[in-house]
Amino acid sequence: MPWVYLFFAGVMEWGWPIGLKFASQPQHRSWAIPLAIASILLSGWLLLLAQRTIPIGTAYAVWTGIGAVGTFVLGIIFLGEPAQLARFFFVGLIIVGILGLKWVS
Repeated sequence: MPWVYLFFAGVMEWGWPIGLKFASQPQHRSWAIPLAIASILLSGWLLLLAQRTIPIGTAYAVWTGIGAVGTFVLGIIFLGEPAQLARFFFVGLIIVGILGLKWVS
């Protein structure tokens, strides 16, 4: 169960950078700021639950990795950010790191 908490904590990490990105536009502030705040709180709470049994270094690395990969994908899909091969390669390395940490835990 701790790995499930950790996965969803990482997914919730997607909400706050996306929320902050949209909060910079006045027409989106009414929903973007609450999204960012709720995402931060839920993500932190799920990380707390996960790190009760998963070592903190592993939990933190996986948590931020899932957040980074998801935010990268959302940025390409919804914000028109560049989808360059080199970017995908290096995000792939993050994914390999996440899977490696799960494998050795």
